Amino acid sequence: MRHLIQLTCSALFFLASTTVIAYPTKPITIIVPQAPGGTNDIVGRAVAQRLGEQIKASVIVENRPGAGGNIGTQFVANGPKDGHTLLMTISSAQAINPALYKNPGFDPINDFIPIAMVGAVPNVLVVNPTFPAKNLDDFLKLVKSKPPGTYQFASAGNGTLNHLLGEMLNQSYGISLQHIPYKGVAPALNDLLGGQVQIAFASLPSVLQFINSQKLVALGVSSAKRSPVLPDVPAIAEKIPGFSGTLWIGLFAPKGTPKSVIDKLQSELQATLANPELKEKLQASGVELSNMTPAEFAKQLQEDIIRWAKIVKLSGASLD
Repeated sequence: MRHLIQLTCSALFFLASTTVIAYPTKPITIIVPQAPGGTNDIVGRAVAQRLGEQIKASVIVENRPGAGGNIGTQFVANGPKDGHTLLMTISSAQAINPALYKNPGFDPINDFIPIAMVGAVPNVLVVNPTFPAKNLDDFLKLVKSKPPGTYQFASAGNGTLNHLLGEMLNQSYGISLQHIPYKGVAPALNDLLGGQVQIAFASLPSVLQFINSQKLVALGVSSAKRSPVLPDVPAIAEKIPGFSGTLWIGLFAPKGTPKSVIDKLQSELQATLANPELKEKLQASGVELSNMTPAEFAKQLQEDIIRWAKIVKLSGASLD
């Protein structure tokens, strides 16, 4: 009888092991809670393609925009916990929305397990070519000399990172650019390119092509140091010490996903991000790849939640 019990336990262990090894058993869907065309969408699709090749499975990107990223994030938080529905999101949604919205509908810490930070990108202070200032020094002098509200800046919406960076610029330099919120990156860029609004902060990957084609003029980057992709464009911190705000992109699974699945996803994603072609593609678009461990990423998220909550409070931004 003891021998039979041992055999049964061994068989159950073998079946459990086989189940783990068999993951994934169906296509993996990566939910991007922002509209197509933004940084998260660009990076998410590049990573999904290589992850699918690495894990030998179909990896699909599905955009579920709305409420600043809350709709797609809630969808994953409330979805299946089997590793087949994941969240690729950005710091503005995961770290800022909990302070911005009275009820975002998710808990960024308790509803998710960090798999990996893919990388980070600066925002770029860009202007339409018709704007009179063509460099950061002239821009700061010009806007400082004009009455409040003379110039407007566009953002992808209230409380987004590019909105808060504009407010940070107002506060740190004593100016009053008027905020014009749009419903997403694409409409904001369309009006910026068309000249309906002349100033914006936008993530580097979303505007790099327009900077290179001279359809937009880059004045400064929001990272603490210059971007290797735009070495001639100064960091705003060179003129305004302490000014800094980058956008990170990370992959999450809903809390409750089995540890064995999380471990495999972390291992496979690490191998994916080491792919030379993917690294070159992401770095060329302005993404600085991360080497954080999942634990370090979790700590970074907690610190960012506290940091941005203070900035949201100072800005007075609040959404229902």
